[in-house]
Amino acid sequence: MAPSLYWWAKETHGGTPVVVKMENPSNWSIVELESPSEEDLMYTNDSVPKGGRNKNAKQLTWVLLLKAHKAAGCLTSIASTFFSLTSIVRRRVASGRTDSTDTTDTENPAVKSRFYSCIKVFLWLSLLLLGFEMAAYFKGWHFGAPDLQLQYLYSLTSPLVVKSVFDSLYSSWVLIRMEYLAPPLQLLANVCIVLFLFQSLDRLILCLGCFWIKFKKIRPVCKQELVDLESGDADGYFPMVLVQIPMCNEKEVYQQSIAAVCNLDWPKGNLLIQILDDSDDPTTQSLINEEVNKWQQEGANIVYRHRVIREGYKAGNLKSAMNCSYVKDYEFVAIFDADFQPTPDFLKKTVPHFKDNEEIGLVQARWSFVNKDENLLTRLQLINLAFHFEVEQQVNGIFLNFFGFNGTAGVWRIKALEDSGGWLERTTVEDMDIAVRAHLRGWKFIFLNDVECQCELPESYEAYRKQQHRWHSGPMQLFRLCMPDIIRSKVCGDMFDTEDRIALNNIKKKKKLIFVFHTMSSHV
Repeated sequence: MAPSLYWWAKETHGGTPVVVKMENPSNWSIVELESPSEEDLMYTNDSVPKGGRNKNAKQLTWVLLLKAHKAAGCLTSIASTFFSLTSIVRRRVASGRTDSTDTTDTENPAVKSRFYSCIKVFLWLSLLLLGFEMAAYFKGWHFGAPDLQLQYLYSLTSPLVVKSVFDSLYSSWVLIRMEYLAPPLQLLANVCIVLFLFQSLDRLILCLGCFWIKFKKIRPVCKQELVDLESGDADGYFPMVLVQIPMCNEKEVYQQSIAAVCNLDWPKGNLLIQILDDSDDPTTQSLINEEVNKWQQEGANIVYRHRVIREGYKAGNLKSAMNCSYVKDYEFVAIFDADFQPTPDFLKKTVPHFKDNEEIGLVQARWSFVNKDENLLTRLQLINLAFHFEVEQQVNGIFLNFFGFNGTAGVWRIKALEDSGGWLERTTVEDMDIAVRAHLRGWKFIFLNDVECQCELPESYEAYRKQQHRWHSGPMQLFRLCMPDIIRSKVCGDMFDTEDRIALNNIKKKKKLIFVFHTMSSHV
C-alpha cells in the first residue's frame, strides 16, 4: 500500500496548478503556478491517458465561475451607479435647485416651478423621440418618400381602422417635426456655431495681443519709484491701506495667511489688517482669535471680526467690514482669500500704480500655485489658469483697461468701491459684479503679470467640482442682472465732442463691454 501511495505522489501530472484565495465573494485572487500544458487542452476527464490524470478540472471550473461572478458584480455596480445618478438628477430637478448658492432668491417660485416643469417635459419628450428615431433607423424607415414607406408598418396593423389611425398619427408627427421642430433646432445649431466662431476669434485676438505685448515688452510702469522704508525718506508714497482676509471655517490655512499679511513691508501706522471670520465652528473661531491675539502682542495692527448674522456669504462679509467707522481713514483696501500668501513686498509693487492716476480703481496681481505639480488635476488647472492670467487678463488690462476682478490678490481704491455701489449679495461672483459696475462708472484696471501671490489649487476632484460650479454658474446669472445696467449706462465724452459723437462712443463702449463680458464669462 505504501509503494502505491509513494508512486502516486511522485507521478508526473498535467494541468495548471491554481491557487484560489477567497476572503469573501467580492474579493478573490488567482495565483497561476505554471502554464498549462498541451495535454491539458487535448484531454478531458473521460479521455485521460493511462498513467496520467488531470487533477485541475475542478480548479479551472472554480476559476471560470469566479470570473463570471466578478463580471456579474461589475455589471451590478454599473447598474446601481446609473440608477443612483438618475435618482440624483431627478431629485435636483424636482427640487428646483439653481446654480446659485444664495438663499435669498428674488425669483417668483411659481414661475420657477413652471420653468422646471417645462424642462422636465422637454427632456422626457426628447428621450421618447430619441427612442423612436433609433427604432426607425434600425428598422429602415425612410421619411423622405411621399408615402413615408410605411408598408412594413401596415403589414403589422392589418385592420383597416388601425391602419388609417396609425397613418394619420404618423403623418401628422412627421409634418409637425418638419414644420415646427426642425427650424428652431436648426436656428439653435446655427447660433451655437456663430458663438463658437466668436469665441475662437476672441481667443485668436487674445493670443496675438499677448504675442505683441511680449514682442514690444509692454508692461505697466509706476509713476513713483519704490522707496526703501529703512532709508527714512519722507517722500515715499505710503498711503493708508486696509487689508482684509475673509474666511469661513479655514482651519488648515488661517495661520499661513495671517502670518503672510502681518509680515507685509509697509509702515505699521499706515496698515490695518481685518480678519473677517464667518466660521460657524466655535473651535475654529477660537483658534483664529488666538492667532490674531498672538500677532497683536507682537506689534501687528490687526483686528478680529466675526458676524453674528451670516448673510450674503463673502460679499456680505466684505460689505459688513466696509461699514466700520474707521474705514473712512483709509484710501485703499487689499483683499486676500484665506489660502493666499502675499510676499512682503506685495503692497510696494501694487500701491504705487495708484499715485498721480485718479482713474485707476483696481490693481490686480497674478496667482502662483505652490502645488501645481501635485497631480494630473493640478497640472491641467495650471494650463487653464495660465491662459486666463497670461493671455486674457494681461491683454484686456493693457488694451482695454478692463478685466474681471479675481476676488483676491488685488488692491482696490476705496473711493471706486463706494462709487460703484459697494459689495452686493445678489450673486455668487461678487468679484466680477463689482468689476463690471466699476467699469461702467469709468474706473480703469491694471493687471500686473510680474507680481505674483501664492495660493493652492484644488487637489481632489470634489473640491475642483465645487469650485468650477461656482465659477461657471455665477457669470451667466450676473450677465442677466447686469444687462439693464449696461444698456442704461452713459459714457462721458470730451468737452469738444458733439452729441452725436458722444452717442456713438456710448454705443461702441456698450457693444465692447457686452462682448468682453461674454467672452470673460466663457473663459472662467
